Amino acid sequence: MPDALDVRPYDALLLLSFGGPEGPDDVVPFLENVTRGRGIPRERLEEVGEHYYLFGGVSPINDQNRELLAALREDFAAHGLDLPVYWGNRNWAPYLTDTLREMVRDGRRRILVLVTSAYASYSGCRQYRENLADALATLKEEGLELPRLDKLRHYFNHPGFVRPMVDGVLASLAELPEEVRDGAHLAFSTHSIPISQAETAGPDGGAYVAQHLDVARVIADAVREETGVDRPWELVYQSRSGAPHIPWLEPDICDHLEALSERGAPAAVVVPIGFVSDHMEVLYDLDTEAKAKAEEVGLPMVRSATVGADPRFAAAVRELVVERAAAERGENPRRCALGALGPSHDVCPVGCCAGREPRPAAAGADSPYA
Repeated sequence: MPDALDVRPYDALLLLSFGGPEGPDDVVPFLENVTRGRGIPRERLEEVGEHYYLFGGVSPINDQNRELLAALREDFAAHGLDLPVYWGNRNWAPYLTDTLREMVRDGRRRILVLVTSAYASYSGCRQYRENLADALATLKEEGLELPRLDKLRHYFNHPGFVRPMVDGVLASLAELPEEVRDGAHLAFSTHSIPISQAETAGPDGGAYVAQHLDVARVIADAVREETGVDRPWELVYQSRSGAPHIPWLEPDICDHLEALSERGAPAAVVVPIGFVSDHMEVLYDLDTEAKAKAEEVGLPMVRSATVGADPRFAAAVRELVVERAAAERGENPRRCALGALGPSHDVCPVGCCAGREPRPAAAGADSPYA
């Protein structure tokens, strides 16, 4: 058995994710959870729900989280990291509040949180922290002793997150016909967000786009080194869901594929760098809509793999846990990061990734539950 890794002062890890329906009857209630407070009519939710019904009303995200949980537990055990791993969701069972309640009743008092979103933004970081604060408020009302929550730093540029994506691009290039392979463009795709959110992402604004561009550049450079071919690339966006009059990040992936065809590009590899796993926005927006657009304009297209439960990602989480624990003990741990931006902050500063309205957010410098 390996020597036990020191994770003091922490006594548990919480995997915090978005959640998704696991059957047709779950779809509209799930979408109601996602959009609560936004006044979206039920008929619109049923229209959006058609995307899920194409896949039997089941989002793959919960099964993918179960696979990640298994990978984390296996890696932790193999490397002497004695830390139980729990799982809670924002929008579907197992719900975050229920999981935190279970953790408190199990005696967990210092909890690290791994969010299944690698980048800084309101929806990818601050909103999760607000959900944590909401859950703690409920536990406080129930008279339970509140644990301290700390969120792991953004891992978008950790080698264990980046290298599996590099390998995914190389595998996708190998799937293309040889005559178009060397001319293939790389389209790095992530979730579009309102420009107003992009401008406030991170401590100083602009972090969402800057982080994606940095990761895209690292992957494109690695692919060039592996193949000897310098391929054109661009950061593109998908899954816009807001009102038409509100500006969101562009170009849209489908518009980009059409533009590539018009410019005479021989092929494209779509690289979903903004997503940890192949959940619905990958399966529908890329594998269904974007693929259909590529076929319509006659552009050979392959979509590369997300990181999912890759053992290298599980190892990266272990390294991040040990790193953060050492920092909490006042040590100066080695922090792995690729690209030009370096490792992210451990503690989100006051006002980081601000939303439209100020709300309490846990696991940050402005947490009311420090």
